[in-house]
Amino acid sequence: MSHGENRRDTGLKVAVVGGGMCGLVVAIGLRKAGVEVDIYEAASKFGEIGAGVGLGPNAIRVLHDLEILDEILARVSPGELAPRPFLFLSGLDGHETVFDYPTPPEDAGLGIHRATFLDALVHLVDPDKTHFNKRCISLRAPLSPSAPMKINFADGSSAEADVVLGGDGIKSAVRAFVADENVDSTNGSQLGRVVFTNTYAYRALVPTEEVEKLGIKSNLRSRPHCFCGPGKHIITFPIKNTTIINVVAFTCDRSIPWGARPLPPGTPWVTQRTPGELSAEYAGWGADVTRLLSCIGNLGAPSVWAIHAVDPLLQTYVRGRAAVLGDAAHGTLPHLGAGAGQALEDALVLVRLLTHPNTSPGNVESVLKAYDLVRLPRANMVLAESTRAGEVYEGYGPSGPSSAGMRADLENRWDKVWHHDLGADVDRAVNWLVEKGIFSGLKVSI
Repeated sequence: MSHGENRRDTGLKVAVVGGGMCGLVVAIGLRKAGVEVDIYEAASKFGEIGAGVGLGPNAIRVLHDLEILDEILARVSPGELAPRPFLFLSGLDGHETVFDYPTPPEDAGLGIHRATFLDALVHLVDPDKTHFNKRCISLRAPLSPSAPMKINFADGSSAEADVVLGGDGIKSAVRAFVADENVDSTNGSQLGRVVFTNTYAYRALVPTEEVEKLGIKSNLRSRPHCFCGPGKHIITFPIKNTTIINVVAFTCDRSIPWGARPLPPGTPWVTQRTPGELSAEYAGWGADVTRLLSCIGNLGAPSVWAIHAVDPLLQTYVRGRAAVLGDAAHGTLPHLGAGAGQALEDALVLVRLLTHPNTSPGNVESVLKAYDLVRLPRANMVLAESTRAGEVYEGYGPSGPSSAGMRADLENRWDKVWHHDLGADVDRAVNWLVEKGIFSGLKVSI
């Protein structure tokens, strides 16, 4: 990446709505470059909903480039940053190997608990610029080119900023502004572009020792696994120095299109099911799956998540001086394990562009358009590929449900996700700004 040194004072005041993974990372990146940043978080403290998260090689490169990877690695055991080759097995009797995904040594990734990720970084934000119990319910466009954006919160208060970055999740109120759609004023969530994907995910963190006591033959401690089967699949990967297995068991109803059968109003997206209900979902599956699910049941009532996605896809991630990133922009099915990585890519591009020496309050709208130019096609592509990956795992890929067909569909599936040149994207955005006469200087060779 050769777009020059970032200056230390852009003259911008930036508000980040949402203090999850991508919100925290973009705020830290901007603050490290000297930009004034306020974080507005709906909860009473920093905390991520969910359990483990997989960070692929592209996400690791972002953390390295933003000089915060060492902070993350200090919270995990040595050796946890390593290639994480997925082993795809049949979920049915015999657990036939479907595909051993080749992962070279340079493709290092990391499985980490979301809370551990946040805990590693919170000391890098300014506590005086961090505001909790601030649920955004709407934005107001500036009344003049020099006026600030206005952010309205559920508690009746408001804040102002030159730029608003919405990392407020799939129920994003910032997305409502960007997409120019109505907000549900009762809770600040905008659900017009969010649909139920007919997918449920049972999630659990299981002690590895308990798994191994049950005689499971698959070595879940060693690497990520995917147990594939008709209409369902199970993902496992080790975290916390292999002492915990993160388990996500998916079921999907493909008989109806997305959004055809939404959850009844007021229904929570995360509920509890009985161990018996979980076991019944996978009746007839193989011994390792049955034993793994019984281990989850032994821990109590499993939680099940109704998976929603942004649909239809956004046609833009920006409007004026507001932009969305992460799940607010492209919340997707998690079947490539790429959602966090895409959110971090969003954050890095925003940091590089908003801290560029030529960025100013007068041209920041165009700078956000450059972000949109490179991020929208990339992130929307990954969103679509994530949906297709789930189809492959459950026997609905283009090559069919046989092991040979699944192998053909799994070949190189992560290449476009892991091996993308994000630095070239930043250079392309800068070149566009130079071509438009918004930035001075020469174009960068890509």
